[in-house]
Amino acid sequence: MTRDKAKRRSGSSKRVTGVLDIGTSKIACLIAQVEPNGVRVLGTGHQRAEGVKGGVIIDLDKAEQSARAAIAQAERMAGVELSEVHVAISCGRLKSHNFSAKADIENGLVAEADLDRLLKAGQAFVERGGRSLVHMNEVALRIDGAPGSRDPRGMAAHRLELDLHAVTADEAPLRNLLMAVGRCYLEVASHVPAPFASALAVTSEDERRLGVTAVDIGAGTTSIAMFAEDRFVHACSALLGGTQITFDIARALHAPLAEAERIKALYGTVISAPSDEHDVFSYPAAGDEEGVMHHMTKAELAEIVRPRVLAIVDHIRQRLEESEMTAYAGRCLVLTGGTSQLTGLADFVAAELGRPVRVAGPQAISGLPPALSSSAFSTAVGLLLAETHGAADRRIYKGREPEAGSYFKRVGSWLREGF
Repeated sequence: MTRDKAKRRSGSSKRVTGVLDIGTSKIACLIAQVEPNGVRVLGTGHQRAEGVKGGVIIDLDKAEQSARAAIAQAERMAGVELSEVHVAISCGRLKSHNFSAKADIENGLVAEADLDRLLKAGQAFVERGGRSLVHMNEVALRIDGAPGSRDPRGMAAHRLELDLHAVTADEAPLRNLLMAVGRCYLEVASHVPAPFASALAVTSEDERRLGVTAVDIGAGTTSIAMFAEDRFVHACSALLGGTQITFDIARALHAPLAEAERIKALYGTVISAPSDEHDVFSYPAAGDEEGVMHHMTKAELAEIVRPRVLAIVDHIRQRLEESEMTAYAGRCLVLTGGTSQLTGLADFVAAELGRPVRVAGPQAISGLPPALSSSAFSTAVGLLLAETHGAADRRIYKGREPEAGSYFKRVGSWLREGF
């Protein structure tokens, strides 16, 4: 179904857009209507992720089924049928590159072709050793050595320089993710680094202008995004997250994984209070007869949770120390993601890193259900903001379609028109 048909079914000529976040624990799809004063969510869908580990597709069939279910749920609620989606990318060992591209202006006036040459040179520079470009944005622009305007086209110049920030990923995991989307008969309109999307959802424009670091601690990955002077300047991710805390609890208590996840959500903490020594909870152990319960205090649970959280915080510290952009991104650190809801995490991270820390969920969007307003859905909400407020981040590269994308689009169109 074409985008025009989607518009008609929604009863409006306004643009309708869809976003898809394929995470380790869940797959979320949002459909929104872009209005002059913002966006209004029309439909939402989320399913437990199958065939995904650490944001990486490990089983295409299972991942496709989960994604299809989430997309169908959102489409039914919105009353539209998507033909394309904007996709969050967290797989492939995301890595940032900050560099400059320069070009001589032959006819003395900056033209679109001059910008294209710079972008192609930048893409060739970062796409080496099996890496693929995910995102590229302007950091600074100079015309003949002097700071230039936001749009240099048509301006007189002998030399144009762009300071660029690019995010790349390993090619194979990226292609597998885009293939899973293609198998849902959807085109990939753009792909967006997941840390960038979640940061947009939980930080303000003023924070990004002054400098801020957003850390998304999800189920399978921990990602970092830095902003300085309202420019996206750094991103990275690692296979660390809340799932490992759940496994630690399950092993220590010999409890089923589902029970360990419940215990983490209800009683997990990293900073114990005196009352936690007497606050007891019950749980069944794996293999025990039905009705047999075991007991533990919240203080004892904290001793299980804390080492893994400390490992995650140590990783964050190491990445901040290694990044050359940390000095420009200010001291403020914003935590988001499902694992950020762990009791006492903000105070623990602040004490370990020696900087102000706050936990934040995504900013309010019209039509977004309360159940999807938690930190666990920051990336999905941020995808909408990245797509609808793209000018704010000065993106100049939004991703390419996978090679098989046109094929899947043709097949999808044939099926929809025929049935």
